[in-house]
Amino acid sequence: MTTLLGFSGSLRKGSTNTALLRALQALAPEGVTLEIVDYREVPLYDADLGEPAIVEAMKARVAAADGVIIATPEYNYGIPGPLKNVLDWLSRPAYRSGFAGKPVAILGAAPGTVGTARAQGQLKQVLLGMVAQVFPWPEVVVARSGERIADGVVTDAKTREVLGRMLEAFVASL
Repeated sequence: MTTLLGFSGSLRKGSTNTALLRALQALAPEGVTLEIVDYREVPLYDADLGEPAIVEAMKARVAAADGVIIATPEYNYGIPGPLKNVLDWLSRPAYRSGFAGKPVAILGAAPGTVGTARAQGQLKQVLLGMVAQVFPWPEVVVARSGERIADGVVTDAKTREVLGRMLEAFVASL
């Protein structure tokens, strides 16, 4: 059994990035599960807090997972604050966290014409700082997401096809 964890950079109920993760769940072959992590209750990063129980539990899940998939929107040319916050928590201890050496695939959807290209570049830098193994190809940058995703469902056949290819290649690399 291959276990993947999915993090959506958007906490919004109708998130197109969560829709991408749900599409990947549906496309997962037998023997592969993708669990979407809910991190709404993670506090703002503050080392003075110690390690909250919710963070401890997430760290254990990351360590146990075979790989991680992060779907991020693009806010002001970068990744959303809540996603960066949870990654900051999960990156501790520095260079020795559960993300060190962990295979991570990234993708994203946004309504603009460049999709999430800039946010994905920033996310790659963050993940490299966490010593994660960033999966290089195929890249999935969903532009004009409103034309491809409706009511939390990926409606565009080409987008589903690209998602399927990415998932197949990522799982094969594990």
